[in-house]
Amino acid sequence: MSSHKVFNVRARAPLRLGLAGGGTDLSPYCNQYGGAVLNATIDRFAYAHVFSSTNGKLIFRARDVGQEEEIEPGQDLQIHQGLMLHKAVYQHVMKAYCDGENVPLTVSTTIDVPAGSGLGASSALVVALIEAFVNALQLPLGPYDVARLAFEIERHDLKLAGGRQDQYAAAFGGLNFMEFLAEDRVIVNPLRIRRDFLNEFESSLVICFTGQSRRSDTIIKEQVSGLKTLNAETIAGMHALKQDATEMKLALLSGDVRGVADILGHSWLAKKKTAAGVSNEKVEEIYDVAMKADAWAGKVSGAGGGGFLMLMTDPENRYRLISALNAAGGLADSAKVTFDGAEGWTTSRNG
Repeated sequence: MSSHKVFNVRARAPLRLGLAGGGTDLSPYCNQYGGAVLNATIDRFAYAHVFSSTNGKLIFRARDVGQEEEIEPGQDLQIHQGLMLHKAVYQHVMKAYCDGENVPLTVSTTIDVPAGSGLGASSALVVALIEAFVNALQLPLGPYDVARLAFEIERHDLKLAGGRQDQYAAAFGGLNFMEFLAEDRVIVNPLRIRRDFLNEFESSLVICFTGQSRRSDTIIKEQVSGLKTLNAETIAGMHALKQDATEMKLALLSGDVRGVADILGHSWLAKKKTAAGVSNEKVEEIYDVAMKADAWAGKVSGAGGGGFLMLMTDPENRYRLISALNAAGGLADSAKVTFDGAEGWTTSRNG
């Protein structure tokens, strides 16, 4: 089947803002206590392009970071180095769906934000890659299947530290309240929010890149260590984050956007208690600039240590806040909530 298959597909998966509850999707916390996360996908994407090779070789490429690897189809992929995500997805798909044949392909990707953004970009990239193969091979995989497969490739095949929310956010898209339960059970609850409430929330939102990429695995390993050793402060912090997710969901559903901001600020304080590296001097500096420019509240999206800050302010003040952050050396902009998950499509490009 696979050797005669012509691949000419693209896919994209949305990045996400972790609004509340991030970290409670980590093992062993979610296995023992159950995790709850509120997140929203935004108009920033990870893209995957998969085409049949023109030279009989395997080419893996990440244009946004200027990396490329060319490999003979029979060669060992060495998935733990170089473009690990590309190679791990390719290897899994070839073994599971192409009878183990290494089909010569060009697998190329780009992401709309810098690496280490805290917007779930790595997982969104894995989801986009899987979605491209789902489209090319017409695989019977729905969003739960795609997210679960992405989780297995990242956490089990590649042994990368992290939680579960990013894969599910990228696969499903939208504003979701997610529950992470024992035995890897996941429930994605899409929130049906009145349009005027959503408009008000979206108009109050600002995202700002701190200029610092961060390695989330260091922070996550510290959080996991605190959970495994039953560190009281880490566990109490996680309980507070989970409660914030539930309270923020209720505030959003009732249109209390200022209440959402208050929970965001409260959640940031709880998050900082889960690991030492969650905040740093640069993050605090940009946060201070935001508060002086009348931001209501904010927190780092993702594990922390840099990446993107998400902030909320009176919609009338948003332009002023963005200007102040940019003047201070941040990269600030508005963001729109999106409601489509991962999508793949065929293109007429040949080779």
